[in-house]
Amino acid sequence: MEVSLGTMVLMPAIAVAAPLLVRAIGRWVAIPLVVFEIVLGLLLGPALLGWVQPDDFTSLLADFGLAMLFFLAGNEIDFRTIRGRPISRAAIGWLMSLAAGIGVAALLVPNLPAAVFIGIALTSTALGTIMPVLRDSGDLRTPFGIAVIALGAVGEFGPLLAISLFLSGRSELLAAGFLIAFAVVAGLAIWLASRGIGRGMHATIAATLHTSGQFAVRLVVLVLLSLVALSILLGLDMLLGAFTAGVLYRILLTGAPRHDAEIVETKIEALGYGFLVPVFFINTGVTFDLAALFADARTLVLLPIFLVLFLVVRGLPSMLAAPPGSSRRDLAATALFGATGLPIIVAVSAIGVDEGYLTSGTAAALVGAGMLSVLLFPLIALALRRRRSRGADRPPVDDLRTPTAG
Repeated sequence: MEVSLGTMVLMPAIAVAAPLLVRAIGRWVAIPLVVFEIVLGLLLGPALLGWVQPDDFTSLLADFGLAMLFFLAGNEIDFRTIRGRPISRAAIGWLMSLAAGIGVAALLVPNLPAAVFIGIALTSTALGTIMPVLRDSGDLRTPFGIAVIALGAVGEFGPLLAISLFLSGRSELLAAGFLIAFAVVAGLAIWLASRGIGRGMHATIAATLHTSGQFAVRLVVLVLLSLVALSILLGLDMLLGAFTAGVLYRILLTGAPRHDAEIVETKIEALGYGFLVPVFFINTGVTFDLAALFADARTLVLLPIFLVLFLVVRGLPSMLAAPPGSSRRDLAATALFGATGLPIIVAVSAIGVDEGYLTSGTAAALVGAGMLSVLLFPLIALALRRRRSRGADRPPVDDLRTPTAG
């Protein structure tokens, strides 16, 4: 395996520098952490300074980071909270996005397979990316946050199903058969976990929380890699297995003492957000094909077109999931969060290039638009939310008048 010693040191250096920059610049503007990780990777990577070079080791870690990102997304979802109206509205909106995405993409590219790749990419929502943003802003448990989580859950799971069905290289019927087989195995595991099969492990988890055993963390790795391996064995996208593993692990922890569960969550987040996930985002910047993006003016024009299409194709249908009685600002913020995408865009564009359906320039434009969506959309959405909150806190106009005598 090829390993660059310089890259081995500079990658964690970027991971350390990114949160420091977030903290420093956050006094003036709240920029998501992943933006700094991607931009620093792009700056130090082959496209610009060339100090960080992609190698086999970082590529492997980046794949683990992407899987862990989807595991954390699945683990964060509380289906009891988003069931009913939020998830059903989000699902309807996603189906509208899929139809619109493939239809619009067919007008942009000459062949249907390429349109399917682009259309699926346009329907994604980066739940693992916007979750920390919602948590940091205090919106995670609000009706608005619940709606956005529902959008993210469908916006990640839906494209994963579409990838497994349409982009696996098999006939749709065969792909559906393997997908059903995966669903049966994963569903059985989730059902057994919901029936309390994992409760016997709670004592072991508690006993090893502060020892070298670290049973909970080791169990995470086992569940994650087992379902990833199963999805790969069945010819499905590995991210489907990673997402399902997160859902399964959350159910396994159901019923554990709250204090112990919180410690376990902290350890998992430390492993994911502290180590593996940053490698994926940094590597996304390092491997970004900037030359292909600027090689052709037509390709460069695709970047803003894709960015607008994220809002039109994914953002507008996302407003269906907004809480009843939402203000215009909250509707716009819901659309912006729904249109924020990157991890699935990276995965879909990479598959498209490998299969020969997408050019490197088109893939670079898609990923570049995804990067801009992560930078701009949550930032604008939070600004809209803050302005709405300030307006809501103001007293009525009548209360501002000076009382008159008599």
